[in-house]
Amino acid sequence: MTTGAVYDGQHGASDEKRVFILSRSAFAGSQRNAVTAWSGDINSDFFSFRRQIPAGLNFALSGLPYWTTDIGGFVSANPDDPAYRDLFIRWFQYGVFCPIFRVHGTRTTDQNELWSYGPDAQKILVNFDRLRYRLLPYIYSLAWKTTSQGYTPMRPLVMDFRGDVRAENIGDQFMYGPAFLVNPVTEPAASTRRLYLPQARWYDFWSGASADGGQAVDAAAPLERMPLYIRAGSIVPMGPDQEWSTQKQADPIELRVYRGADADFTLYEDENDSYHYEKGVYATIPFHWDEAQQVLTIGERHGKFPGMLGNRAFRIVFVGDNHGVGVGPTDQPDKTVQYSGEGISVTR
Repeated sequence: MTTGAVYDGQHGASDEKRVFILSRSAFAGSQRNAVTAWSGDINSDFFSFRRQIPAGLNFALSGLPYWTTDIGGFVSANPDDPAYRDLFIRWFQYGVFCPIFRVHGTRTTDQNELWSYGPDAQKILVNFDRLRYRLLPYIYSLAWKTTSQGYTPMRPLVMDFRGDVRAENIGDQFMYGPAFLVNPVTEPAASTRRLYLPQARWYDFWSGASADGGQAVDAAAPLERMPLYIRAGSIVPMGPDQEWSTQKQADPIELRVYRGADADFTLYEDENDSYHYEKGVYATIPFHWDEAQQVLTIGERHGKFPGMLGNRAFRIVFVGDNHGVGVGPTDQPDKTVQYSGEGISVTR
């Protein structure tokens, strides 16, 4: 009733600004009121960090799709302590793949910006912050899927690998949307992470190397890298570098195609901060990869909204070894196409 009063009141007063409620308390049904739950004033240690992952996955299984934590923990910590910097970096890497990405907490130095942890840590943190921004076309499309189809972006492995008994019993790895297998590093001073690849074909996000699933692997996990894998049969749209979410139009979009199975993804766009989408004011662009024919189809755009980018470029990348990997844009895309809303087919 508390969150409902806020949601109904603000939404009833105006449809120009979306309601967003950050709450430390959440109950069944509160997702209807634009609630994001966070885990409260948790300790700043690896023990507490490890507990956040299954907690968040349980929220998702309970039908509450938006979840977040105080990255680095809330209880007082020292950014000048090398051990705490290790924890903060690992927690930040995990936070990139939480539905809501936020840093919060008390610090002995009263400093909690990315540059507060020293130049070496800042380089790592900025790189992962950059990844979150580049993934906004993917993440925002997942948000629409959550609204329109009852989806959840953070997904326990049991949701997508129901016939894989080993995957059903893992609580510290998860899918973020249909593509990303996220493997947080929750041990101090770690350089590898033992993880399970569910039964599918997988691509290492950082190298492009592929591996068969149904096996455990020891993945490289130096401090600057969290193991990330992309499921074969995925299309991941990545936008340009930017410093805030609406700094520039999402153009060009790099479409990373992870071959090995058919793939589908729908790009969703709207005005970004209004309820006009409830009246059909938005646009979608479907993508389909046909593995047998080796053809990528960028379908006809459906819908429109004020400020929509009528013409744009798609930089298509067929991911492979050391090609279409990591955070930055791919220097040499395999194809670049101009798109004005009509369907296009691209053969590899």
